[in-house]
Amino acid sequence: QGRLVASGGGSEQAGGSLRLSCDASEYTDGSRFMAWFRQGPGKEREGVAALYTHNNNTYYADSVKGRFTISRDSTKTTLYLQMESLKPEDTATYYCAAAVRGLNLIADDAWSDHSRYLYWGQGTQVTVSS
Repeated sequence: QGRLVASGGGSEQAGGSLRLSCDASEYTDGSRFMAWFRQGPGKEREGVAALYTHNNNTYYADSVKGRFTISRDSTKTTLYLQMESLKPEDTATYYCAAAVRGLNLIADDAWSDHSRYLYWGQGTQVTVSS
């Protein structure tokens, strides 16, 4: 499978917004979970949001519900993470990821388990200052 290329990170003040993009043009076939993860300093990698390409259903970590939105563009080549009302605790390196086709990650919040994803983009840094 091909590359995932994340971009759009940067520095923002608390309360601000950022949009991350992930070039996923080589992942338009079949049904799969695609997700954003993040890893803060000294922390475990955690699932932020996921989208199931079969039906565009979305899944979110409790910490970002109502503030972050995961989506794909109409050509299905770009995965986005719109981040609103940013908080200092959102500071982390953000990664886009894709699971293998056909893997069901709905039950037990499996979508948030980074070990279920085979394909990873490079990280993009998000820094939120208070």
